[in-house]
Amino acid sequence: MAVISSNAGLTPNAASSIPHVERQVLRTTVPPGLDRKQAEIFSQLDPGQLPKHVAIIMDGNGRWAKRRHLPRIAGHRKGVEAVRDVVETAARIHLPALTLYAFSAENFLRRPPTEIQFLMKLLHSYLKNELALMQRNNIRLNFIGRIHSLPQEVQERMAWAKEETSGNTGTVLTLALNYGARSELVDAFKAMVHVAANNGGLDHLKIDEETVDRHLYTRNLPELDLVIRTSGEMRLSNFLLWQAAYAEIYVTKTYWPDFSGLDLLEAIREFQKRERRYGGLNEPHGLGPGTHSHSSSHLHTPSHGHSHNK
Repeated sequence: MAVISSNAGLTPNAASSIPHVERQVLRTTVPPGLDRKQAEIFSQLDPGQLPKHVAIIMDGNGRWAKRRHLPRIAGHRKGVEAVRDVVETAARIHLPALTLYAFSAENFLRRPPTEIQFLMKLLHSYLKNELALMQRNNIRLNFIGRIHSLPQEVQERMAWAKEETSGNTGTVLTLALNYGARSELVDAFKAMVHVAANNGGLDHLKIDEETVDRHLYTRNLPELDLVIRTSGEMRLSNFLLWQAAYAEIYVTKTYWPDFSGLDLLEAIREFQKRERRYGGLNEPHGLGPGTHSHSSSHLHTPSHGHSHNK
């Protein structure tokens, strides 16, 4: 493991001008596997205040391909490479939960059938080809959405991959497939009514926030802290609407195929600069009275040389 000093780069004269207490070297242990640039950014983070749950709206595959005069499927293929890099970085820094908006319910209804077929084949091959990476990085795989509507062979591959990684104890990687937040809420309320009907009747139905939370697809995941959206669009696109109520929102103009583990670390660095008030006065970052912070939106353009939207 690399250890980076917070006084790295200071000249002897500059270091000697710092008061004794402040001159005490603060050391950040950098997890193995990060490259030099990633390690540099990680050294600026507070490892004790990493978000517990990050969700990413992976947008811009088609526009990435169009700018390069390539078919849309080329953007999707390149997007899988971005997934690999981001997922591995999340695992290396021990992020508890990462949720990726892979395929929306609207995609399933509105995209051309040929594109949907390609995406299903891509998902099938991803789950097979990336299993070794998940095992190597102690990643546990999870899925949310109306999975029952996906092709049977894809469902079987998903069940296989989930079972194969079920014993892992590191980052929980959740793929949102045929997912829509409104559909999730409808399913949650249907489930609540069904439970009540089988336990004394609807007169005993009690609906509050805690009850809704228990019936969401994400009930076994940590509270959502940070939503990242690529490609510069300033909307949530029916993604984790209930869960994002108090999450921080980070928007980058970078298309998803150009997004990397370095970009993830930069988003977390920005997250740690935010003041999360929890509905009241300023609180130290990451602390609060058991509730969540108010959401905020921030348009950020990475400056490390990746190609961006214009």
